[in-house]
Amino acid sequence: MDDTRQRNVLIVANRTAATPALVAEVRRRASEGLCRFTLLVPRAFWDADTEESAITLELAIPVLEEAAGGRVEGLIGAEDPFLAVTSALEADPYDEIIVSTLPARVSHWLHIDLPARVGRLGLPVTVVTAKKADRPLAPAR
Repeated sequence: MDDTRQRNVLIVANRTAATPALVAEVRRRASEGLCRFTLLVPRAFWDADTEESAITLELAIPVLEEAAGGRVEGLIGAEDPFLAVTSALEADPYDEIIVSTLPARVSHWLHIDLPARVGRLGLPVTVVTAKKADRPLAPAR
């Protein structure tokens, strides 16, 4: 990688926006050279006023900024994650995309083949999948 040119990286995430796997990937990218990261959170269909998406950005950005060693921009996108990505790409030039998802058995984005669809837009795509809990989860009381 050419360390003299800043790479613009679009991160597409929602519930996985501050997971250890994504934080590690951002830290790795930042260690390889100059990067500008933008976190895109597609709005959930039940989140008409974007409050939940804004909370996701507010909580995730400081964690990602620490990993990136600098500022991370935040965007709230359309409900359809593919449309959210295409809109972001129309607004700003990006060099690559990181799609952060839940584990395969529960990931809506993997079920709709979001990484492959985004890949057809012509930019390199990296998929980061959050690890599932390695212990049984107790029901709420």
